Amino acid sequence: MSKQGAAIRQIVRETGHSRKLVRDVLRGQRTDVFRTRPSSLDSWSPWLKDRWEQGERNALALWRDMRAAGFPGRSGVVSQWAQRRRLAEKAGQNALARTPSARIIARLMTSARDDLTKSEAILAAAIEGNVQDLVVAHENIMEFQSMIRSKAAAKLDAWLEAGKGTLVGSFANGVEKDRAAIRDAIISPWSNGQTEGKITRLKLIKCQTYGRAKIDLLQARLIAAG
Repeated sequence: MSKQGAAIRQIVRETGHSRKLVRDVLRGQRTDVFRTRPSSLDSWSPWLKDRWEQGERNALALWRDMRAAGFPGRSGVVSQWAQRRRLAEKAGQNALARTPSARIIARLMTSARDDLTKSEAILAAAIEGNVQDLVVAHENIMEFQSMIRSKAAAKLDAWLEAGKGTLVGSFANGVEKDRAAIRDAIISPWSNGQTEGKITRLKLIKCQTYGRAKIDLLQARLIAAG
């Protein structure tokens, strides 16, 4: 399918496999999911796919037509193929049976595809295929993260212009109001992460002492913990 020009999203949707598995296979990192020898169905896959999409779902009828056309295999091979297709379609239907909440959609669109389960990957692919605005928003989020991690402050102005008319427009407007501070944060080698970590640790120790967190006890515990 990939050699014929199919995108990863399309392969995930049609096969029911997770995005991670498809990507690993295309990169040559996974071979155990395939048979060690060629299948008798390999040359018949396009024909089977066309008949399946035309509505012929009876495995025995498919095998009889293939047999008449010279297929040498047994009916069980076709039955297994049909069963895998039904399971893949069922997984997709179950994932789309209920409209997901905004929180679930946000998580799917902002999570790495390799971290999603098979059903979540199918749902994410369906969202990407039908809601273009969410795809654009996801791309904007990924571009912003990449800009921060690579410290590419020169891309900030272009990102702000591109993001204003999308679903992340309110976030882009907020970034624009603090453009100078955001730019300095991107290029600065300094971080207040260590300070925030110390404050979090101090609050945790204070919570553990409940109502006994007087300054002398808190100081003793903080020094002991350090």
